[in-house]
Parts: sequence; C-alpha cells; structure tokens
Amino acid sequence: MTEQTLIDLNADPFELFSAWMKEAEKTEPSDPNAMVLATSTPNGHPSARIVLLKGMDRRGFVFYTNQHSRKGEELAADPNVALLFHWKSLRRQIRIEGTVTPVTPEEADAYFASRSRISRLGAIASDQSRPLADRSIFEARLKAAEEQYGEGDIPRPANWSGYRVAPAAFEFWQERPYRLHDRARWTPDGNEWNVTRLYP
Repeated sequence: MTEQTLIDLNADPFELFSAWMKEAEKTEPSDPNAMVLATSTPNGHPSARIVLLKGMDRRGFVFYTNQHSRKGEELAADPNVALLFHWKSLRRQIRIEGTVTPVTPEEADAYFASRSRISRLGAIASDQSRPLADRSIFEARLKAAEEQYGEGDIPRPANWSGYRVAPAAFEFWQERPYRLHDRARWTPDGNEWNVTRLYP
C-alpha cells in the first residue's frame, strides 16, 4: 500500500494488520512490534507505556510482563485496554481497543524460555515498578540470581506471565497529503466485522 492508496474497506482487520506489520518489519529501524499499551488506574486515571507485541492470531494480541508491575495491577483491576502501533516510516498507525485475559501457563513458559538468559535472570531479580533505593541493590540481586542458577534451567517466576488483548475495535490510519488522512474503523457484529470510513 502506498501513501496515496486508500484503506481497503473490504479487508479483514486481522489480515490488514498482518500486512501492515510485515511492511513495518521491512522499514522500521527498530522494534516494529512496539506498541503503546494504555490502561487505567482503579480511580480512572489513564496510564500508558511502550511494550512489545510477542504474538498475534485471531484470538488477539499478546504481550508479556511482571504481573506485580503497575500495569499488571491495573490490568487486574480493569481488563479494558487500548493499543497503539505507530510506524513513522510508513506514516501509519493502528489503534486497537479490547480486553485482556491471561495467556496459558504453557504459553508463558514457552515464551519465557525463548528469552535471553540475562533477560530471564532480570525478570527474577526485578521488583518491577517498585521503588529502588540504589541501582546497586538491583545489580546485587541480579548477580545472586546468576549464582543461584549457574548454567542450569531458569524457571519462570510465578508473577511473570502474558496477556492476550481480544480486540473489540480496530482503527487504521494512513497519512495523506495536506492532512487529508484516510481512517477506517472496524467493530464486531457477531462473526462479522462492520467497517466505516471516518473523516480525517
């Protein structure tokens, strides 16, 4: 799809997402799978951060994190989330709204085992999002984990897992000249998707 091509309203949103992601993988200099994850606090304040998409199929979009982190606690209180992919090189973005459910322990185990050894040790050593009085404390915990596990298996911490975002809406945005952008929104209707082109 070029800059001048309109978004195909006959496209399946999952297939269109996959096509745009494949193009981004060719053009983005780093982390084309980076996405903004927006959650909310129990009292309704928005909270957002960048996470990495680690899997996608028709069940949803998967990312992994420490469940005791701020985002993990917010997801436990309110499973409604929004995702945002922005690919500057392609002048495109995709917004996804939906709800999260935990991945299976087997899925979490498989992904954790695929991570680099130092990343797995870091997941054990880190009290993610908690106050850290001095960086040396974290480094000492990391060293202790290295000594504990040596060259052996590193088990997935019980509080480290993944979430799957089941989409309730997709919105695709394509830049066009003079800010006359092209936008389209897909929402589910039973087993089908309704699609509407939006004003820029």
